[in-house]
Amino acid sequence: MLIFLSNLPIAIGLNPSLMKKKILFSISVVFIACTVNAQDDKTKYPEPEFSNEVYLLKKENPFTVMRLEKGSSKMETKTKLGGMAGMENAYLLEGEASTVRLSSGNSLSFIYSTGAGEKKSSPQMDSMMRANGVDPAMMSGYGTAMDPSSMITLYKVENDKDGRKIFLMKSPGAIPFASKKMKSSDKYTFSVKKIKDGYWELVVDKTLPKGEYAFSVMSMGMGNMDGSTLMFAFGID
Repeated sequence: MLIFLSNLPIAIGLNPSLMKKKILFSISVVFIACTVNAQDDKTKYPEPEFSNEVYLLKKENPFTVMRLEKGSSKMETKTKLGGMAGMENAYLLEGEASTVRLSSGNSLSFIYSTGAGEKKSSPQMDSMMRANGVDPAMMSGYGTAMDPSSMITLYKVENDKDGRKIFLMKSPGAIPFASKKMKSSDKYTFSVKKIKDGYWELVVDKTLPKGEYAFSVMSMGMGNMDGSTLMFAFGID
């Protein structure tokens, strides 16, 4: 802003009206430039083919997305010797390794889109929702304002003889000399950047070591009545 104002002529007797117009013009130019840059930033991000899925974001020129291995898993409880030899609650993924392989775990970004930003409400739809006792204002924010970190978790997947597992709880049981500590699979944090309504970038906070990983996406509403969760898996070599 100071650059624009420094170019304005300063002289005794300058028309105040002209000075005001020049200042307003300078402010308008700055505002338009910021708006254009914000729009350009949004257009860099491609729309994924499917909504409500986690995609890898490749920040090349242009930006592209890559689909991860998708699966559904129910939490299973397994006991040994009636619990004396241990018990585990885990999600199971078939196969020893993901079919999606990444060469590095450094500076990884993913995207998640609900597709809700493209949906428009209408007076007819609002009227129907009110007739059924639903507030349209609450529904308009569903899937757009919700932070995906509240329903998405990034896990380190452990290899097991039964396949890949995400342990929610693993107890060693009462066997002598065994560790008595409760264990669970490692979680990795990520920062959420909102690109637009219903579209977020998930930036992993630190480098992921070699291994198998999976995003667990908790379903909303009727989608998780059977206790299952969606998994989006990948591996780092």
